[in-house]
Amino acid sequence: MNKNIAILGTQWGDEGKGKIVDCLTKDAAYVVRCQGGHNAGHTLVVNGEKIILHLIPSGLLHENVIGVIANGVVISPSALIEEIKMLEKHKIFIKNRLYISNSAPLILKYHIKMDIAREKKLGFHAIGTTGRGIGPAYEDKIARRALRVSDLKDEKRLSERLEKIVDYYNHQLVSFYKQKPVDYKKILKDLLPSIDLIQDMIQDTTHILHTAIKDNKKIVFEGAQGSFLDIDHGTYPYVTSSNTTIGGICSGTGVGPKHLHCIIGITKAYSTRVGNGPFPTELFNNIDEHFSKKGNEFGSTTGRKRRTGWLDAVSLCRAVKLNSVSSLCVTKLDVLDGLKEIKICTSYKDVSTSEKILTVNTINHWKNIKPIYETYPGWNKKTLGIKTFENLPCEAKNYLKRIESITKVPVDIISTGPERSDIIFLNNF
Repeated sequence: MNKNIAILGTQWGDEGKGKIVDCLTKDAAYVVRCQGGHNAGHTLVVNGEKIILHLIPSGLLHENVIGVIANGVVISPSALIEEIKMLEKHKIFIKNRLYISNSAPLILKYHIKMDIAREKKLGFHAIGTTGRGIGPAYEDKIARRALRVSDLKDEKRLSERLEKIVDYYNHQLVSFYKQKPVDYKKILKDLLPSIDLIQDMIQDTTHILHTAIKDNKKIVFEGAQGSFLDIDHGTYPYVTSSNTTIGGICSGTGVGPKHLHCIIGITKAYSTRVGNGPFPTELFNNIDEHFSKKGNEFGSTTGRKRRTGWLDAVSLCRAVKLNSVSSLCVTKLDVLDGLKEIKICTSYKDVSTSEKILTVNTINHWKNIKPIYETYPGWNKKTLGIKTFENLPCEAKNYLKRIESITKVPVDIISTGPERSDIIFLNNF
């Protein structure tokens, strides 16, 4: 029996999921994006060439794999077409092997305008969104007014519904946010060419996936963002608008948990975060500069500099529980090369009470948190490009073993560089 694999981020996103999805789908039949939108950015390096994907599942770079953008994803048709054309320039053709859920909500121009207007209005208290319209699109879904991919097949109905929704948004944009209105006729005109290009891709993807399961086909489920950007379990309100934890895979695809045989949690060897919100281990010194420069810590979607810090094992343990993680993958181990010492946050201290705590849930608690660290010796040898665990420096092995002992989950994959081949597998997936 083929094992279906779920791949999830255990931090605040940007853990390097794209490369791991790419590596694990080479012998899969399907790769599935489950939630999020083009606010996600998965960077792949293939033969020295960098390819950044936002909507299209990372595993589609393998010619034998069929891609699915499932119902939990919010889709910008223009961004999707742009991405397909970008891949074609790289001689990667996916039109005949990509399916799009007919139930996926659309992101249109008014969502983007609303997203940007809100962030501007919030000023210093802004969430730090990507400005791609993700939040407003998910709001439409929950409010049951969303236009969905299936609506693209009926131009008359699409036009009627679009006009009503644009009226709803223009009232807010003009009256409250003092912005210019959007023109529904222009939105419709811009949308129509996209329909012709993706028409044949629109399918009942839940049916497709259950047929694949019945036929014992291997499926890789690709999560976007990270566990602590989850709308329910993240550092609220500094979160995204979807469920980035394991439940988002089930609700975002229509595939139940019994069909997920292996859940891989991806964590960097240190921590990063883009945008505002709590970040207990954040650094503001030469180590931050080291992580930023050596790890190229700039958002693949926004280009923003990522905040960096030591590995937060308190949050990592919580992510393991939230997602029922069965295997860990540690990425960017090579970024730690050359550091004299390395730290892991193993608990927090509440400075208002001096109490030692092992979990935090509300935004008010985060304000009083200080990390408590364990310190380990670094290593002088390079881990970059090493392909076997035995060849890693002893200090690097001990660091990885300590992560295992804290989380009680095996480290089964280690990424030692950006290339596809810079990887160590300790388990046959």
